[in-house]
Amino acid sequence: MTYARLTKEQFEELHQEFINFLATQSIDATEWKSIKANKPDVAEQELDVFSDLVWEGVLTKASYLEHISPQSMHLFALNEDSMHLIGVKLKNKMDLTTKEGFAWLRDNLLDENVEFVTASKTYTDNKNLDKFTLIQQGAIITKGDLYNYFAKLIN
Repeated sequence: MTYARLTKEQFEELHQEFINFLATQSIDATEWKSIKANKPDVAEQELDVFSDLVWEGVLTKASYLEHISPQSMHLFALNEDSMHLIGVKLKNKMDLTTKEGFAWLRDNLLDENVEFVTASKTYTDNKNLDKFTLIQQGAIITKGDLYNYFAKLIN
């Protein structure tokens, strides 16, 4: 398994897609019940393969990631050959995960307690695994509004 197994809730949400996935392997509902009952290891493998297929599709389409913690914000643009980071770090006690802290940042972008950094990193051999690693560390997929806002601001 390359990524992580989908959660029960994610499987429920993708129920029809999972049925279609099993159908491509000529597995109908009756056979699936039999596999789960008699060959649980095979059922586990099918769940893992489906999970990887879903993650692969999601990660391939992802263009931006964000990871916001109390004292910092990491905004990633996921380009073809590399990812570009815009980092914002607070040197004071404001908390970016709160409405007040984010409002403070918006109103005080040029304050001495706000530090900006940028960086680029070429992907490893598995671009989607690089993206997935960031998601495992707390990043979420976004449309890139914050990244593009800060990109205009610092350029």
